Amino acid sequence: MQPLEGKKLGWLTLALSLATFMQVLDGTIANVALPTIAGNLGASSSQGTWVITSFGVANAISIPLTGWLAKRIGEVKLFLWSTVLFIIASWLCGLSNSLGMLIICRILQGLVAGPMMPLAQSLLLNNYPLAKRSMALALWSMTVIVAPIFGPILGGYISDNYHWGWIFFINIPIGFLVVILVFKILKGRETKIQIHPIDTIGLILLVFGVGSLQLMLDQGRELDWFNSTWIISLSIFSIVSLCALVIWELTDKNPIVDLSLFKSRNFTIATLCVCLAFVFYYGSMVLIPQLLQTVIGFNATWAGLAAAPIGIIPIVLAPIIGKMGHRLDMRILVTFSFLVYASTFYWRAVTFGPEMTFGTTAWPQFFQGFAIACFFMPLTTIMLAGLPADKIASASSLSGFLRTISGSIGASVVANMWSTHEAKHHTILVETISPYNSLYQVMQEKLHSLGLSYEQVIFYLNQKVTQQSLIMAANDIFIIAALAFLALIILVWFAKPPFTGK
Repeated sequence: MQPLEGKKLGWLTLALSLATFMQVLDGTIANVALPTIAGNLGASSSQGTWVITSFGVANAISIPLTGWLAKRIGEVKLFLWSTVLFIIASWLCGLSNSLGMLIICRILQGLVAGPMMPLAQSLLLNNYPLAKRSMALALWSMTVIVAPIFGPILGGYISDNYHWGWIFFINIPIGFLVVILVFKILKGRETKIQIHPIDTIGLILLVFGVGSLQLMLDQGRELDWFNSTWIISLSIFSIVSLCALVIWELTDKNPIVDLSLFKSRNFTIATLCVCLAFVFYYGSMVLIPQLLQTVIGFNATWAGLAAAPIGIIPIVLAPIIGKMGHRLDMRILVTFSFLVYASTFYWRAVTFGPEMTFGTTAWPQFFQGFAIACFFMPLTTIMLAGLPADKIASASSLSGFLRTISGSIGASVVANMWSTHEAKHHTILVETISPYNSLYQVMQEKLHSLGLSYEQVIFYLNQKVTQQSLIMAANDIFIIAALAFLALIILVWFAKPPFTGK
């Protein structure tokens, strides 16, 4: 089938980018509005987290099914149905009048959203001329970058000024526009349909394995990790199910997850790079807003705005990199990306402190935009290099699934590290608060002169120690992240060119 050209190609790019933007946005927009939603529906904050968890679990389960479903239904038809069902699920989420109804609707929303992003990527690449695929990936990656930035800002603004249901209602007009454009442009351009029997055992193992893993990651911190019998049980169940899944998929004739993709050296290297990078990238996206709100005293809107500058540079550079991408070695772009990541994480580690301002956070975010601009498109290009067109949907869904899981692992690992390192620093700092310490004596006298009692002095100093410990713990994580990105530079050079068509 001949690639599209001209206006049709432009409108298709816009439609598929909007679909990706809508789905990624929905994964983050509810985070900031969670207290408002829980309060409005008469639920506790811990119960309210199931609004996030339910979507994440369902989404993680459905993403790997994309390749099999696309072959059975057709990529265009599956994408259109997924988008239509996503619109309906979003409408039902906004209308929910109880926490139970909202959770059920979020599960439906997560299930139907799974195929949208990998299919958007596959349809984009399969309808672009081979020489312009770098541009297609660059334009598509912009939406993946910008959506998580707008999510917290929009979520905070809507929950502060309107009914929280509009967090979900805003998907409806965007979704309808996507459906109309894709149906009109790709009508008659359906992919080849292959009827294979469903891998029932693989599907069951996937649901149990991924569902248990996601629940363990989401609930681990709240239940004190492996001190909880429930978390231990989920971990064992997840490991056994996923190991059985790998063994089964390697021997089944029609696997629901195509593990043969890992025979491709470039797919394996690029997927490893993306997943390992996402552990710290996504973990920092969760950590920094929490640090700003709980320690520095920013509100949700300002915390979101402080993170927003990360999207400025990619919007400017993505089209340029896309246009010149076919002339460049993708490994050089990724190396530059990882160097910038390492530099900005180190920058945070040496500048974040109790007196930090909006600019202290915003400037490293701004310069990290250079890393983002050279991250998604080059690694996706390496990942898909050499794969036949009928494998792109499966490759996109498998890498997207692993990236989602890596993000969840990163958020949990970083949160646990923050808590552990805070406790360590808190213990060390408390030891310096002694009646025999001259600095402590001076501080105590100064606070007493302001009218504070002994108990108030101790409470004030404990607050300061906790604040300092949290910042020091975050800076420890930033240093570890910087070293991790430097190590990833070695890994990416194991990829083998060529990465683009002539």
